[in-house]
Amino acid sequence: MLFAFINWDRDGAGDLRTELRPVHREYLGGVADRIAFAGPLLADDGQTVQGSLLVLDFPTREDAEAWLAGEPYTGAGVYSTTTIHLFENRWPQRAGFPDR
Repeated sequence: MLFAFINWDRDGAGDLRTELRPVHREYLGGVADRIAFAGPLLADDGQTVQGSLLVLDFPTREDAEAWLAGEPYTGAGVYSTTTIHLFENRWPQRAGFPDR
């Protein structure tokens, strides 16, 4: 099942986010084969990070919640709020994906 993680940063979390980015990316690498898409949520200026949007495949909600609990940004308090939603992809992606 695909789960969408919508995570909004707490005020002033930018430096901590930057500091933890390598360990965050390493943690994501551990589930790379489960990632439908992932990336930062940006302000209208296209630069300021406001949070993260991740869509990952897990067998159960409990597995998704356990993964999120171990995520470095979560543990360090980067996020002020996090929601997890079941997600069903009904459209073939063509735009916004990096070239491979």
